[in-house]
Amino acid sequence: MSESKLEVIRHSWAHIMAAAVQQLYPEAKFGIGPLTEDGFYYDFEFKKPLSPEDLPKIEQKMQELIKKDLKFEKQEIKTDEAIKLFEKLKQPYKIELVNDMKKEGLLQVTSYKLHDFTDLCKGPHVNSSKNLKPDTFKLLKLAGAYWKGDEKNTMLTRIYGAAFASKKELQQYLKNQEEAAKRDHRKLGKQLDLFVFSDLVGPGLPIFTPKGALVRQLIHDFSRDLRKKMDYQEIYTPQLSKAELFKTSGHYDKYKADMFKAVSNYSKEEYFVKPMNCPQANIVFGSCTRSYKDLPLRLSDHANLFRDEKPGELSGLTRLRFFSQDDGHVYCTEDQVEQEYDSFLNAVKEAMAAYGLDYFMRLSLRDESNKEKYIGKDKDWQKSQKTLKELLAKKKIKVEIAEGEAAFYGPKLDLVAKDSLGREWQLSTAQLDLNMPQRFSLEYIDQKGKKQTPIMIHNAIVGSAERMLAILLEHYGGALPTWLSPIQVWILPIGASHKDYAQDVAKKLKESQVRVEVKDQNDTIGKKIRDGEVQKIPYLLIIGDKEIKANAVAVRDRQKGDSGAAALDKFTAKILKEIKPACR
Repeated sequence: MSESKLEVIRHSWAHIMAAAVQQLYPEAKFGIGPLTEDGFYYDFEFKKPLSPEDLPKIEQKMQELIKKDLKFEKQEIKTDEAIKLFEKLKQPYKIELVNDMKKEGLLQVTSYKLHDFTDLCKGPHVNSSKNLKPDTFKLLKLAGAYWKGDEKNTMLTRIYGAAFASKKELQQYLKNQEEAAKRDHRKLGKQLDLFVFSDLVGPGLPIFTPKGALVRQLIHDFSRDLRKKMDYQEIYTPQLSKAELFKTSGHYDKYKADMFKAVSNYSKEEYFVKPMNCPQANIVFGSCTRSYKDLPLRLSDHANLFRDEKPGELSGLTRLRFFSQDDGHVYCTEDQVEQEYDSFLNAVKEAMAAYGLDYFMRLSLRDESNKEKYIGKDKDWQKSQKTLKELLAKKKIKVEIAEGEAAFYGPKLDLVAKDSLGREWQLSTAQLDLNMPQRFSLEYIDQKGKKQTPIMIHNAIVGSAERMLAILLEHYGGALPTWLSPIQVWILPIGASHKDYAQDVAKKLKESQVRVEVKDQNDTIGKKIRDGEVQKIPYLLIIGDKEIKANAVAVRDRQKGDSGAAALDKFTAKILKEIKPACR
């Protein structure tokens, strides 16, 4: 089934759910009910709070409705008539939406009627409720959602549902959701002692434990190693900048609502905590006279960033108010662009191999029908988009096209990774920018002694290290690759007489830069093994009389289970080989 037909089905299910809610809860007030990537949702205001136990009742009513061959009747209504209609139906949120459309100059709106339920909706829908298959949808959960996404507004109840073209697809989706719940990085983060959140600190502001801080640092260090191969130089920039910096870059006009404002006790100047690194990289480039011989100039920055995300949109480590990125900014000439993209693509290929992620590339372009979202001249956008398209065609790189997904200053080539459950995550990006260098009046002296404006390439190898950690935890179900595991080996002495040898083994492994702990508590060996499995430790080395006598260790592999005795030097060689992908 085509994506457009599936969208029609999902849109229709949202309408059916709202009709079922109206019959079961006549006093309910209706918000909006769009489709989602996997189904649909609808926002309601109920007189009494709903609980998850109410969902089967709504499902049952939906099943009853689709059997009745109810027609979706489209109606075009003048805005004033629509307001009167929804006033009669006592639906304040619909009235507000119609008033918003009226302010925008719309003279009429589209509604759909389904038996005795009328909704403000553009459609399209299926012709009849009988066109919907009863075993292809499932109501999933309840959530809170502020009206229009504004925490100043009323908190509504959002009901999520899944809908697919076939029963088989729905069952596979539900199976994946069940597995995703087991792999939820928030649960794993607590289980593995990697990070915590605190109401005293604030939402979206994670605190990393020693283990979590280590993994986060390993992700940054790997990106640093890859950048060193590409001759990047790392800079260090402040978390705070005057508003004028962001006015120059364009972020003040396009991004201000997502920035944290900072207040000084001694100055009336407007400051912001920085949400991105590129404006300050431009200051570095413009700090001295540059020649064509200095290009390409490659700068990297791993500073912490802060964005004022709405509380309802925060989600573990995947959507935060505080995070860090492995950012890079390249300043080059036009004939150096291809070389820089080649170098970057080789780096992300190496990174994805080390992280064990499959991926595809996506070309994100400007929305030509909504140009006010972007900065810069049409000719610069046409040039930058043409450059990227030609580069990809020359390299025979297949990409998906995403209209309207460009950065506000330029088109971008994004890497989209697929995890073990088939979910897609946008990670790496390389953005071609002809606009920001002009806004900062950046220049270099060319071979003829004339001033020229450099081309700027913004890039990130994995993007946010925090988000990458969340993705990897869910991709591997917490069993991170050996090189990323905060503790790579537990040594388990069976009894007190085996502790000294266990310490000797630990010392030798540490000398080889293996991260190891000796678990010499007075617990049974069985309990120690179970604890090691819960903590997803890659290798458990069991030590008893036989191992001491043979100057060996009994190896228990996280993946394969018991693999027998091995000489310590052979085991060390094996684990060091696994650690190698991280350039360590």
